[in-house]
Amino acid sequence: MLLVFLRHGSVAALVVGVVAETLAWLVGVLALEPLPILLGALLFYLSEYGMHRFAFHAPPLSWPPARKLQHRLHYDHHVEPDRLDLLFLPIWFLAPNLAFATGLFALVLGTPAAASALLGMMLAILHYEWVHYVAHIPYQPRTRLGRWIKQYHLRHHFISEKHWFGVSNPTLDGVFGTLRGPAASEKSTTTRNLYS
Repeated sequence: MLLVFLRHGSVAALVVGVVAETLAWLVGVLALEPLPILLGALLFYLSEYGMHRFAFHAPPLSWPPARKLQHRLHYDHHVEPDRLDLLFLPIWFLAPNLAFATGLFALVLGTPAAASALLGMMLAILHYEWVHYVAHIPYQPRTRLGRWIKQYHLRHHFISEKHWFGVSNPTLDGVFGTLRGPAASEKSTTTRNLYS
């Protein structure tokens, strides 16, 4: 299970990035600061919800290349939620977004803090990818929290695509009113085919 997870391009790249930053810190080349690490993780969790709800579930765009991108990034994942190649963030999407976010941190907080924020973002994305992976494979988590978060995400795929946007962190669903109990949402006919 873990080896299948680690062999996906974006996951492998994230692990390499986390290990590289950690080793650089251990040998004294890089100074990591706890607050920017936390800020980087929080920024990812905010973008996880925002991107999922407002970008990945946006109505189909009229320009065919943009519509194709929407399908690869999310629509097709709803059509075939068990396909692992559609499950993980593609490296061509992840790398520029991480670079852009790190650049913003560098502008606002300076370069040393940006390296710490990058570590926080990478750790949070690894958490997201793991939770998302476990939700979509035939595996029953051992902990009560693990089972709950798996069911939480699967409701988004099999009950209603209009709720439960927080894949690895449901906090913002509560803040923005997209949190529902398991029986509180009417079953949608478009969970598999968004905008059909």
